[in-house]
Amino acid sequence: MAAPSPPVALALRILVVAAAYYVGAVLGLRLALVGTQVTPLWPPTGIAVAALLLLGPRTWPGITIGALAVNIPLGPSLPAVGLIAVGNTLAPVCAYLLLTRAGFRTDLSRLKDSLALVFLGAFAGMLISAAIGSAALVMAGAVPTGRFWTTFWVWWTGDAMGVLTIAPLLLLARRIRLPRHVNPYRVLEAVGLFAGTFVVTVLAMYSPAHLFFLPFPFVIWAGLRFHQAGAVTAALIAITVAILAAARGSPVFVSLDLTAKMINLQAFNGSLALTALIHATITAERDRAREEIDDACKQLSEAVTQLSQGLPLQGRLLDVVERRAPGNRSKRFAE
Repeated sequence: MAAPSPPVALALRILVVAAAYYVGAVLGLRLALVGTQVTPLWPPTGIAVAALLLLGPRTWPGITIGALAVNIPLGPSLPAVGLIAVGNTLAPVCAYLLLTRAGFRTDLSRLKDSLALVFLGAFAGMLISAAIGSAALVMAGAVPTGRFWTTFWVWWTGDAMGVLTIAPLLLLARRIRLPRHVNPYRVLEAVGLFAGTFVVTVLAMYSPAHLFFLPFPFVIWAGLRFHQAGAVTAALIAITVAILAAARGSPVFVSLDLTAKMINLQAFNGSLALTALIHATITAERDRAREEIDDACKQLSEAVTQLSQGLPLQGRLLDVVERRAPGNRSKRFAE
């Protein structure tokens, strides 16, 4: 079967992005706290940023199509819907440009990449969609003028949470490979970890004692054992439970007005997402460094053994010794 031509392949990618955006939006709108379009977790932003990074910037029309498909039935008016779609498209595109400018790597292998995703992709890029979208709702009369900043705050943090939770999962998902031999204890540990995250978050949200700290040990555990994929998944579970609890008026939120509720909710969500992503990245860097040191020690030990036996170094061992020489190592670090 022949591969599709470049225009056809691009059109297919755009349709895939639009469909994914629409599905993510439908799920996100179920968590709306302000009107029908502003939610504390907006998955489409994470989908959009990941799509631009993985499929290329030419897939941006898929974001616009998805945004229009979601917002046209909701209203409040066609001009407002058009403005919202523009903002929802510009924000991920600007986030993509900022990340590309910063030398972002999609494998999230460096702390620099995680920090760039947080501060450039989430916090900075999503200011655009929040400002345009909130202004569109105010101009259309869907939100009172006095609630502009409340709407802006919820919109911005919701878009940022989408980038912090959904984008890393999608970026890391393409690297997941099923092992040939599955360790059943490892599977049980992962299932127990995610189930425990769900249970303790429910306890934290529905206890009058304000036990917001309970999910953090599980997220840290996930980062230690399963790196970014595990930590971000655990954080997403806890964040989703917290948002549902806030929407249903759980004991920790029932006595708060909308502003106080959003401050408490998004402070919890942001702290958890940042802890998950940054701690897991640092853990992954540490583990890689340890593996490189162990491998270097093993190779140098083999080289010393050969030299002690009067055998010349050849092939891979000679390359290792030259690469580990002080001058070459300094040059490597400088690069």
